[in-house]
Amino acid sequence: MGVLHAVDMHGGRMTLADAALDALRASMRGRLLQAGDAGYEEARKLWNGMIDRRPALIARCAGTADVLSAVQFAKTHELLVSVRGGGHNPAGYALCEGGLMIDLSPMRGVRVDPGQRTVTAQGGVLWHEVDQETQAFGLATTGGTVSDTGIGGLTLGGGLGWLMSQHGLSCDNLVSADIVLADGTFLTASDTENTELFWGLRGGGGNFGVVTSFQYQLHPVGPMVLGGMLIYPLAQAKEVLTFYRDYANSCPDEVTAFAFIFTSPEGAPVVAMILGYLGPDLAAGEHLLAPARNFGAPVADLVGPVPYRQQQTLIDAAAPPGLLRYWKSSFVKQLSDAVIEVIIDGAHRMPTPLSALGFFHMHGAATRVAPDATAFGLREPQWDFDAIAQWTDPADADRCIAWAREVWSTLEPHSAGNVYINHLGDDEGVARIRASYGRNYERLAALKQTYDPTNLFRHNQNIPPHA
Repeated sequence: MGVLHAVDMHGGRMTLADAALDALRASMRGRLLQAGDAGYEEARKLWNGMIDRRPALIARCAGTADVLSAVQFAKTHELLVSVRGGGHNPAGYALCEGGLMIDLSPMRGVRVDPGQRTVTAQGGVLWHEVDQETQAFGLATTGGTVSDTGIGGLTLGGGLGWLMSQHGLSCDNLVSADIVLADGTFLTASDTENTELFWGLRGGGGNFGVVTSFQYQLHPVGPMVLGGMLIYPLAQAKEVLTFYRDYANSCPDEVTAFAFIFTSPEGAPVVAMILGYLGPDLAAGEHLLAPARNFGAPVADLVGPVPYRQQQTLIDAAAPPGLLRYWKSSFVKQLSDAVIEVIIDGAHRMPTPLSALGFFHMHGAATRVAPDATAFGLREPQWDFDAIAQWTDPADADRCIAWAREVWSTLEPHSAGNVYINHLGDDEGVARIRASYGRNYERLAALKQTYDPTNLFRHNQNIPPHA
């Protein structure tokens, strides 16, 4: 009888007999892949091309029954487990080394109920797929700022997006979730069923199980909105970012304003305000965006009426799949003059033309939710700051990573001391996770003890169970 070498959940070596693998394979509609199988290499590719781990097994789940089989198998054999939805997390948590990757990416069903204004989507769905279905009915919910982000990781970590100032975070729009727990059982969590677990799923990450389906509340949006970029030379960064700070702080719920420093396709370093008016009255939107469009002398004003689905792809070109990348991130309560100086200094030292510095402003509805209403408790108006190192030559890794860390460490004394969990690296430790959940952390640890006392789901922004 043959065996497969694997890694258990404690990091030890183990073997799996062919008979056990055959039984798992026979229980699944989807494919069970090992190294050397057709499709194995493609299945382990993630958005972050720097992540190069090799699972012993990849369970390509065709439906919930396959997820149940995979989790039960992992529990029985105490395997190291990772869960892949969209595979878009910068830290690459979807891919484990030597364990079992539960791959939801084949599960792509989306169903809209226009009467109830809800959408139900399986765990492998990407945000542009949700948008395509919901916009057919003139509806949308808060999705990611990059359209090929998976719905699962984004929602479970909170979910910043263009609609957050009007309609809250992705997790605020979650109506219910179907989940396979660490003990191999299945249940639904909502405001009326398993309510404490539902609280934890709205921001607590993938700590409690494998969510196989998400149901969201929808809102009338589009089909046309106002959006685009105002692009200025990097030499004007201080004036632009100072104006941006004051403008973003004055924006009503219908307007969201981000800022990025990047290299233009022509090779010039630039600073951009990235604007979106997502309200129903485009004439009112023109008035609200006018102060930004009238500021300074941009080299390009690309703001105008666009389909909502196009607005959702606005920064896709800056974040293509497969690049080698490393992020450092923090929440910043104010873009002080000192913070702006740190950013400009970092911008002049960007290690590659693919690298960028960005601010995602959080205000409006997302900040009016009580901090203890969901596991995501960082509800003050603030900016998510990201130092994004991206490169293609592996030889550039050390200097690119060093740049991101240096910019972040210089900015960190001016930050709130916490981070958007979805932008957390895998080299930062439990202290950063604890700080980012604040007073909600102990409640999450107790919930983890209830639903995953052995910490089977640990390959994530992990919250260990209470002893």
